[in-house]
Order: sequence, then C-alpha cells, then structure tokens
Amino acid sequence: MFHATSSLVPSPRSPKNLNDQHRPSQDRSAPRRDAFFDNAKYLAIVLVAVAHSWEPLKGDSRVLQAAYMLVYAFHMPAFIVISGFFSRSFDGSPGKLKRLVTGVAVPYVVFETAYSLFKRYVDHTPSQEISLLDPYYLTWFLVALFVWRLTTPVWKTLRHPLPVALGIAMLGSVSPDIGDDLDLQRVLQFLPFFVLGLCLRQEHFRMVRRRSVRIAAVPVFAFALAFAWWAVPRMNTAWLYHRDSAQELGAPWWAGPVMQLALFGCSLLLTACFLAWVPGRTMWFTALGAGTLYGYLLHGFLLKGADYRGWFDHPALHGPLGEIAVSVGIAVTVTLLCTPPVRRVFRGVMEPKMEWAFRKDPVRAAQEREKVSA
Repeated sequence: MFHATSSLVPSPRSPKNLNDQHRPSQDRSAPRRDAFFDNAKYLAIVLVAVAHSWEPLKGDSRVLQAAYMLVYAFHMPAFIVISGFFSRSFDGSPGKLKRLVTGVAVPYVVFETAYSLFKRYVDHTPSQEISLLDPYYLTWFLVALFVWRLTTPVWKTLRHPLPVALGIAMLGSVSPDIGDDLDLQRVLQFLPFFVLGLCLRQEHFRMVRRRSVRIAAVPVFAFALAFAWWAVPRMNTAWLYHRDSAQELGAPWWAGPVMQLALFGCSLLLTACFLAWVPGRTMWFTALGAGTLYGYLLHGFLLKGADYRGWFDHPALHGPLGEIAVSVGIAVTVTLLCTPPVRRVFRGVMEPKMEWAFRKDPVRAAQEREKVSA
C-alpha cells in the first residue's frame, strides 16, 4: 500500500539512526523505513526511464541494443520484487483496500485517460480511444500491481506460493487466447517476481548486500552484457517484455515455459547483483525514493511527446555522444520528477484522499461520536 508519500512501492518508516536500518524489524509484515529500499527504488526508476529513452535510438548501435536487453532483463523484475516485499502486510482490510483504490486504481484511471488524450491530440491520432481495459504504455504496471496486491492474501495462505506462481506464468506464456485486456499476459508472466517479494525477509536482502556478492556482481554483469551483445541478432527482445505468448512471438508453444524459467533465473540473478550495488546509507537521492510513482508516470509524457514530434530522428542523437546525452538528460528529468515540488503539484491525482467515496469505519465513527458527546 502507499503511505503519506506515494511511490510505486510503499516506503517503510525511517529508522532512528543509520545503524537501525540494518536491523530486522520486529514486525516482519511492516518493515521500518530503510534507506536501502528508497535508494533501490530511485535507482530502478532511473534505469526504467533511461531504458525507455533508448527504445527509439537502439537500432543504430549494437552496444546500445545489448545494454537495452541487459537493463530490461532486471529493472522491472527488481521493482516488482520490492513491490511484493512491501505488500506482505496487505490483508484485504477496509483501510488497506481504500489505500489500494486511491493509490493505484485512481492513478490508473487518471493516467490511462491522460495518455490516451495526449496521443490523440499531440500525435494527431483521432482514432485513439480511451479504454480502461487496454493499458497504454506505462499504465500496465498499475493494473498489475492492483491485481497482485489484491490477491496477496491468497499467496500468503499457500504452502508453496512461488512454484504455483511460476506455473501460472508458464501457462500464460502458452495461452494466446488471453488477449490484451488489462495486459493480463504481463500480469501473469511477471507474477512470480511479486510472489517472490512476498516470500522474502529482511535477512534475504542483507545476504545479497555482502561484500563478496558486490564483488561477484562485477563479472556477472560483464558476462551478461557480453551475452546480450551476442544475443542481439539472435534473440527476440519481445521475450523480455512478457506481454505475448510464445505462439504470438512466432515460437513453438513449448518455448514459452522454457523461456519463462530461463528468464526468471536470469532476471533473479541480475536483480540480486543490482541490489548488491545499491548503497545502504542515506544518499542525496534517498528521499526521492518516496516519489517514484511520479517519476514513473510523468516521464512517459516527455518521451512520448519527443517521439510524436520526431525529435529522436535528429541525426545528432544517433551517435555515442547523442545517446549519452539522451541518457543523462532523461536521468536528470526523472530525478526532478521525483522531487517534493512536483509531488505537491500532482498529489491530488496520485494520492487523492477521497474520504467522500468510502464508508466510515463503524468503530471509528462510534468513537468520534463519543468524543463529541463528551
């Protein structure tokens, strides 16, 4: 659920001092705020935005295509694992459901509508319809998060939730009839990462943050980048999006389950390496981890606007210096979009209170009446 400041994953409370942030919370279902997780959320959202900016440029550079494949292999899995980790306290209670609606469902409706209108009028696409059943661009994640979090109590009751989630993802990868409604292919195929997050504890994150793991992550990432460079002409990048079945990608049905398992293993390994490099102390960008929802949803308008206007077609951007400039520019932009001034401007649509839309808790209402009568 989302707390006072919204992000793609909820932020735990701040520890009293820096040493406390490495101690496990006594309430395992509601971990305290930890600079490590805020840092991880911020760095992940920067990677998400930078990778999106590479999409219209990567065709001119095999190195950039390899970097794109590498980042896409773990940036969303890392975010989803953290989302699952902070969803463990979701129990379907009225208060949690209310925050799920205001923090996820309402932003989805607002931004699904906004992105559709943006494409219609900026890209001059009169045929662009507003459909809440067909997530556009970035909004699929809000649909997925809503479904995953709503089913959290189910996963918490299962004896072996991760194998079940993997089985569902594998079945989804061989089911082309699922269609595009609510981007269910992504909901199902990314599901194991969310369920994995539900199964994790603080000690698991401490394990990957050991010095030995940080050192080992260097050759792992180097090998992964080299493998991605080799795979550029040999592998369909669409496998990394998890939005199509094997048959829709022109592969035999059995390739779906095989790729699901292979990509889950690769993504999990790279996610662990990424988390190993995330600093655990308070940094200049730590506070920005509380505004990742803003950075995620707003940067898409800038990238889509540039794409609609043909700015990415400029020859100067299709060389090493241009690609670096675009990467730095979008990293700075998404950083600014996570800052408190931006959050104050857009808080009304991303963190609406909407007290008028919900029934009052009978117990709380009775307590309020008692205070008034007293």
